[in-house]
Amino acid sequence: MRDLAFVAFLAALLGFGFKRPFLFVLAYVYVDIVSPQRLSYTLLTVVPISLICVTLAVGGWALADRKAGSRFATRQWLLLMLLGWAAYTTINADLPLDALDKWGWVWKALAFAIFLPFTLRTRLRIEALLLFLVLSVSSIVVVGGIKTLGSGGGYGALNLMVSNNSGLYEGSIISTFAIAVIPLILFLAKHGTVFPGDWRVKAYATALIFACLLIPVGTQARTGLICIAVLAVLTLRATKRRMLYLVLLGGAGALAVQFLPSSYSKRMETIQGYQADSSASTRLAVWQWTWDYVKANPAGGGFNAYMQNRITIDIKKTAGDANNETVTNSKDYDAGRAYHSSYFEMLGEQGFPGFFLWILLHLLGLIRMEAVRRRHRRATGDDAWIAPLATALQHAHIIYMVGSLFVGIAFQTTILMLIGCEIGLDTYLRRRGGAMARAVGTAPGAMPAASGWRRAPIRR
Repeated sequence: MRDLAFVAFLAALLGFGFKRPFLFVLAYVYVDIVSPQRLSYTLLTVVPISLICVTLAVGGWALADRKAGSRFATRQWLLLMLLGWAAYTTINADLPLDALDKWGWVWKALAFAIFLPFTLRTRLRIEALLLFLVLSVSSIVVVGGIKTLGSGGGYGALNLMVSNNSGLYEGSIISTFAIAVIPLILFLAKHGTVFPGDWRVKAYATALIFACLLIPVGTQARTGLICIAVLAVLTLRATKRRMLYLVLLGGAGALAVQFLPSSYSKRMETIQGYQADSSASTRLAVWQWTWDYVKANPAGGGFNAYMQNRITIDIKKTAGDANNETVTNSKDYDAGRAYHSSYFEMLGEQGFPGFFLWILLHLLGLIRMEAVRRRHRRATGDDAWIAPLATALQHAHIIYMVGSLFVGIAFQTTILMLIGCEIGLDTYLRRRGGAMARAVGTAPGAMPAASGWRRAPIRR
């Protein structure tokens, strides 16, 4: 029955796509994030559904979509340069076969992120993309939230429908993105036009946010707790009644602690005592190995270069109280341990050139969203949605950047789609601003786009 449900949904979505080709793009977003072929028993496992969707998406855009005003944005050039550099490091990788395995999906994610902004020509399309992105993530989050309420979860024990915990189905990764999409949920609930913002939408948004907050509890991923703290700070920046927000936040935090399982509290305590935690100590050792490696190999070692590492782990454990404390030092050894950090992932695999392109791509995105937010923060009427969307995208991006400090998700498709959406919003506003300027006979940039007022028509 589950297979039939997936097939019926995809068939209907692709069928409507022949009337509205942009739906092919949304179908690919759904397939890439949810991976229904991994959830299917037979019907979708033998069909290259991802290839079909991306072929229809690109073909539909090429044949039926408007191209007027389309241009390569700066960040699209950066994505293209990063794609080219990744191809170079793959050709010259230390471990060629292992590098090709990761290259097989990375180039597709980068290529789709380059293509995506060309399709986001209207507000409706931008909202529809974000809606599909949020609902695709929610299909995993809701299941995880329900299972957390039922069993309390556990580190490595929360079943998210698949046995292979790659992609968003891995605990730390889904914890990061579950928190990152909360600003987008809030935007869609308040400013979305695809669904009217009535009590049903707000009720579902509230329940979905609650499920997102449960994911770090169910997975017991320390990264999720850090992301929640970042979200709290960012929300404080955006709220108007800050004192009331702080009081409510403190009360909610104190209440939540009473219901958290003891296993979760104990695991979160290891954030402070990281030297006694083998997992945290291993990460530090891997990071040190990666830094030493990239100093000797500035161009990086290609994808999956970490598989050649050999590390020594220093573990420090303390026992007893402050007056009678015993410290035990020990060493452990390991090999082929993953980076557990997007920053070190980029350094180890793509070297300093790839890391520079990657970090510049993200910093420019944050800066551009801040510029859009400031320019449109006083906009009213039909333009009142622009600043909140820029803020939501920026907050989601910041949460990713913090979470990726501890998870190797540098090329994760969801963040690349988010970057594509940022570029699409930016180019949409520039294109619209240029059209408005030409309509009143001024040079582009002379009149701020979507400023909340309209210039009187020029009389000839």
